[in-house]
Amino acid sequence: MVFAVMSCALLIAPVVVYPVFLMKALCFALFACAFNLLIGYVGLLSFGHALFFGWASYVSAYTAKVWGWPPEVAILAGGIIAAGLGLVSGALAIRRQGIYFAMITLALAQMMYFFALQAPFTGGEDGIQAVPRGHLFGIFDLSDQMTMYFFVLAVFLAGFLFIYRIINSPFGEVLKAIRENEARAISLGYKTDRYKLVAFVLSATLSGIAGATKAIVFQLASLTDVHWGTSGEVVLMTLVGGLGTILGPVVGATFIVAMENYLAQVGQWVTVIQGVVFVACVMLFRRGIVGEFIPVFNRWIARLKTT
Repeated sequence: MVFAVMSCALLIAPVVVYPVFLMKALCFALFACAFNLLIGYVGLLSFGHALFFGWASYVSAYTAKVWGWPPEVAILAGGIIAAGLGLVSGALAIRRQGIYFAMITLALAQMMYFFALQAPFTGGEDGIQAVPRGHLFGIFDLSDQMTMYFFVLAVFLAGFLFIYRIINSPFGEVLKAIRENEARAISLGYKTDRYKLVAFVLSATLSGIAGATKAIVFQLASLTDVHWGTSGEVVLMTLVGGLGTILGPVVGATFIVAMENYLAQVGQWVTVIQGVVFVACVMLFRRGIVGEFIPVFNRWIARLKTT
């Protein structure tokens, strides 16, 4: 029911909201949902998810502009590269836990950031600009804003449903068990490192799909996408929306993107305002916006049933 309401709202949203803003929000919402799969359901805090988001963006932009690949193939290529990077970095990172895991992911992301800064095919500080949107399946012209929006919406909804299916499957139940008590999961015979690695790769792949789609939407891949600030931003989106909730990252991403968009005139003060919002959420909404709303909603439903 919630998915149906969200889908209907997003279908009519371009009537009242600028489509480019909505597309940016959807890309970051998918990114936040992918990150939430790792931290919210496995309990692994990554400070380097910009690695997958940014490098998928570069690959998608490069293949679309230089090699002339159609947008759907370019996005798929970005997702595959992100999966490969996730496999390598995840195999290294899951050997440690807690802050050590987070620091390893951050170190790997920073290493690839400096590589992106120096590599000739990334364009350095200029990035890859004027990326053609092309034609989806050779039929639909993505230079049209509404066509592009519905394509991005389809990518987001597919990713959202995929994540929902993961967390509500037997595999997802094992991930939750690892989050709650990894030692007990091991005692029950589960090879937790394998489960964590698969979850890490899935999260990286979906983050890459989000970054690759963003590159096609904005016709640009830049250092901002692979910078550590992007990793911090997705953490903020997830925590503000609600850690470990399916809709929390969507709400959090929309909130943060809206804040950046509508407060752009205040310049660097946007970062300060984001910090204040983060502190307020930690102090007043410890479970995030959606996390705090769910118990209220459940009590309201219970009252309706008793009357």
